Amino acid sequence: MSTTTHGRPGGCRERRTWAAAPQPALRAGRAPAADLGVVGRARPGDRLPAERELAASLGVSRATLAQALVALEVTGVVAVRHGDGTVLLVAPRADTVLAALQTRREDLGDVIEAREALEVRLAGLAARRRTEADLAEIDAALDAMAADVAAGGRGVAGDERFHAAVTAAGHSALLARFMAEISDRVRESRIESLAQEGRPHRSLDGHRAIAEAIRAGDEAAAGAAMAAHIQMVSDVPLLGGGQPGR
Repeated sequence: MSTTTHGRPGGCRERRTWAAAPQPALRAGRAPAADLGVVGRARPGDRLPAERELAASLGVSRATLAQALVALEVTGVVAVRHGDGTVLLVAPRADTVLAALQTRREDLGDVIEAREALEVRLAGLAARRRTEADLAEIDAALDAMAADVAAGGRGVAGDERFHAAVTAAGHSALLARFMAEISDRVRESRIESLAQEGRPHRSLDGHRAIAEAIRAGDEAAAGAAMAAHIQMVSDVPLLGGGQPGR
């Protein structure tokens, strides 16, 4: 079933929702994101059905579907908006999605290594150099993520804000510049990680441990807490593959 977006009196617009026709199970060995992207007649701006309904229509488990949706989100095909569901941003092509996923598989290990090298050091520096203003921003980031997670969100924006606050508290212009260089790739891995079941709460707990060590001025503890956090959030199914080199 497919409905279109119609204009309404007063300029209001109604977002259309599409439903895929029943499909056989995804072919073995094929990336689920590729199959999902070419099923149905979804167009940019459409809202996808609820996961339970869509999984039944496609003949896959909800776990497989969730994995595919994360793949599509990371590659910029869909956006997951709290309160509005999953919205198609661009009409996907299977070859484009598959190429993007392969690049992600090759990239993720390097991103994790870079984060370990940069953010562990920055956390230690933050414990030594943080100001009251830095601590206030770290606390604000924690509060923002906690509120989003409590409301059923993933906490992506709060997560990003927290790590930016720790970077700023390290007061190292060069390390901050290196972090800026990989920020887009870090964001992709953040989206993928926080989509895992239970991960937002665990990530928030990790942030609180890091913040506590920074507040206490304990460089070793702050670095260790950041290292443990990065190790935890790097445990992802990698959009259908295994964890690269780990």
